[in-house]
Amino acid sequence: MAVSLSGSEPSQAARAVLSQRVRAIKPSPSMAAKTRVDQLRAQGQDITDFTVGEPDMDTPAHIVEAGVQALRSGQTRYTSSVGTRALLQAVQAKFRRENGLDYGLDQLVVGTGAKQLIYTAFSATVDAGDEVIVPAPFWVSYPDMVLLNDGKPVIVPCTEADGFKLTPGLLENAITARSKWVLLNTPSNPTGALYTEAELRALIEVLRRHPHVWVLTDEIYEHLAYGDARHVSIAALDAGIAQRTLTINGVSKAYAMTGWRVGYAGGPAGLVKAMGTLISQSTSCVAAMNQAAAAFALSADQACVAQATALFKARRDRIVALLNAIPGIRCAQPAGAFYVYPGVEGLIGKKTPDGRVLESDLDVSMYLLDEAKVAVMDGTSYGLSPYLRLSFATSIEQIEIGCERIARACANLA
Repeated sequence: MAVSLSGSEPSQAARAVLSQRVRAIKPSPSMAAKTRVDQLRAQGQDITDFTVGEPDMDTPAHIVEAGVQALRSGQTRYTSSVGTRALLQAVQAKFRRENGLDYGLDQLVVGTGAKQLIYTAFSATVDAGDEVIVPAPFWVSYPDMVLLNDGKPVIVPCTEADGFKLTPGLLENAITARSKWVLLNTPSNPTGALYTEAELRALIEVLRRHPHVWVLTDEIYEHLAYGDARHVSIAALDAGIAQRTLTINGVSKAYAMTGWRVGYAGGPAGLVKAMGTLISQSTSCVAAMNQAAAAFALSADQACVAQATALFKARRDRIVALLNAIPGIRCAQPAGAFYVYPGVEGLIGKKTPDGRVLESDLDVSMYLLDEAKVAVMDGTSYGLSPYLRLSFATSIEQIEIGCERIARACANLA
């Protein structure tokens, strides 16, 4: 007789076995939003989805072919936990060519996405009670990754007036004796904010006074910089700061390779070695054929990256113009990434057609899903309200349809 193990709710026994650190965190809001959209679409509803943080185009054909050839040539076995030599050399050349960073091979490590490498860096360095300075708005996973490693995320709100960026004064005030890391994300998810060289040098001046604070810089969106904006790596600006900086990147966004799960990082050899040890005891290594495709992507002609950036810029310009035309919404133009972070304070306090009052950006996001069939993320999840996050990694047609729906729903508010 078979025993049924089905059921969506955790049993009392399952809850009892869970650790305190797991109980303290929540599922990723962006993943939860994607699940909700999938459910609504499965019910036959026509949803315009602005939640997805990945390029909507396929991985370029020449990169796919490199992966296929790797499979055919027998690259299907375990690799070194830190990455294949071919990929490490490609990463090394990329850092030199594009970022002015000269890492030895022993200073480089590959992981199953940039996300794993950030988590692994915290696992290798954060002890109970250590603090990680997280500027807000932040990518939703940052604070929970700190909590999962028994650290304390120190959230520092960064206002729209400051371009949603950490200022020297805010950084200085956030540093304590327990500060272990400051986390920078440039260009940023969710705001698209990009730190200029002058802004990074100003932060360096503060960090020089606090040599116990390390810098983790997430540069996964570096190629998505628009107009005159230029990405700069903080580790390239100061030799001393470089000795306590971990630079995180990957192939997911620039090459539309989110599902391939390949990230890479460069930093001090001792830290990188420790991260490699942790990876060897957790995931072992990135799939060999995926590493081969990533190495080819980094080394081959980069025209596909420039083409994608131009496409995203056109989408950015269109969505900003359409959102700013809607009464109650104000949308700053992001310098990079593929997100906008419009303010919706002009909608707070208004009434929906069924008499409900919109009291928060979460209420606004749910109203747009119910009334307009448009899925967006609430700013509360990213640490700064009242804002929404919309991804423009979708077609111009979908941007226009979605914004028209939002406009109609906003016009129906009392």
